[in-house]
Amino acid sequence: MAQQCGGWAAAIRRLGAVGAVVGSGGMTTRRLTMNNSVCWPYFDPEFDTLPERIHGPPCRVCIDNESIEGCTVVKVDSVNKQGLLLEVVQILTDMNLQICKSYISCDAGWLMDVFHVRDENGNKLTDQKVINDIQQAIGISRASPPHYNNNNSVFTTMTNYKTYSKRLLSLLPNPTDQHTAIEMIGADRPGLFSEISAALADLQCNIVEAHAWSHNARLACVAYISDQSTDSAIDDPSRLASIEGHLTTVLRATTNPNTSGGTNHPDVKTSEFLGGEANMTTVERRLHQLMLSVRDFETPSSHKEMKGRRRMVTIESCEQKAYSIVSIECKDRRRLMFDTVCTLTDMQYVIFHASISSHAGCAFQEYFIRHVDGYALDTASEKERVVKCLEAAIERRVCEGVRLELCAENRVGLLSDITRVLRENGLVVVRADVETHGEKAVNAFYVKDISGNEVDIEYFSNSVKREMGPIATLHVKNDTSRRKATSPKQTPLSFGGMLRSRIERLSQGFII
Repeated sequence: MAQQCGGWAAAIRRLGAVGAVVGSGGMTTRRLTMNNSVCWPYFDPEFDTLPERIHGPPCRVCIDNESIEGCTVVKVDSVNKQGLLLEVVQILTDMNLQICKSYISCDAGWLMDVFHVRDENGNKLTDQKVINDIQQAIGISRASPPHYNNNNSVFTTMTNYKTYSKRLLSLLPNPTDQHTAIEMIGADRPGLFSEISAALADLQCNIVEAHAWSHNARLACVAYISDQSTDSAIDDPSRLASIEGHLTTVLRATTNPNTSGGTNHPDVKTSEFLGGEANMTTVERRLHQLMLSVRDFETPSSHKEMKGRRRMVTIESCEQKAYSIVSIECKDRRRLMFDTVCTLTDMQYVIFHASISSHAGCAFQEYFIRHVDGYALDTASEKERVVKCLEAAIERRVCEGVRLELCAENRVGLLSDITRVLRENGLVVVRADVETHGEKAVNAFYVKDISGNEVDIEYFSNSVKREMGPIATLHVKNDTSRRKATSPKQTPLSFGGMLRSRIERLSQGFII
């Protein structure tokens, strides 16, 4: 037995002198155990790209600036997931790009999107920095640089959408970790936004940024506040509870408590919905969600008024492919596609195909959708709810009245003073966007006269100068004439007919 053990020991020593090589899964480890013990891993460089070579890249983006004159074409091919289309639309919208035309096809687990975009001035993208920003925002591959083809097109690979939001966060003038986000919903009334501003000022809170929408007698507001003395976020639970209670009292101070939105959703709460990913579309998506939670799509208009109102949204059935076809025809404007895609996504509908276009100031959109459970819209009540929610999403951003832009040196209580002047002049705020840029506060309000008369701009300007002094700069833009434009006429072009034939060919190509 001793001789046998000695033989095994000698064999092991001989193997150790020569060395042992062990390999597994693309990694090879070499071990020497004679004089010096050395161990290091070896990774096959081809192993890292094996999933991509088998299944293809998770997302490929092509930015084509040569094919079409007057606009830039952004093509996205990707493995599909619920909400991915909204993420791409958010990226383009955050960069203030106008989506003038789009074709969407998401079937059999794959997404193919084509966007025709222009910059905020209506021109094609010629600034290489803007093109690079689009690549970085959608998600550029860290493993390899962008690839340019002969048509001056750029190909890149999408990694993680969250990296885009984190990059945008670093570009914001006021990082959200220095502020506390508060969201408010409730029944709207004249002067409510002014009362909210005054209440926060009394609570020693500085309003750094705020966005408020009013629609169908409901108000939704998202505000960033900081402590007046330390200019930092408020994280004391007792103080936050006091702020929430005070603002809730302000919101519920209405003559009819039953009009608070018909929901058990809290009127005020400190929010963590941004989660370190604060960009403009994140806030606007939250405003859409808040408005949906208070059921602003339930218009208080009478049945007679609703009967004579032209519907912007219609829904048909495509029984052959088990889709519901949502058709939208309305006045074209910025961020329209974001509003409609955001609403459908938050209502748990999947967009399989879509066609977006605009002509002579009119927008035409068609979405082929199913619910996340795989079924089309079956009941008349479900269709009616989708129609109302989409029409509400379109109307929320459309504000009749006068746009006032007021720029002044930032100070504590500035917003409270501005809104007080508006209220004292009989002006109702229907939408507000308040931002701080360094030492300057930029306030944009859509206002209308409480009695329905034309806004007396000259009288209001004198009031601002008298109350605010020469430090404030006021710019006025009257949108009344533009809002009263006639509704778009019916077009003989049927997008449904075109898309049905295209979708049939695409579906046959996808399904193997």
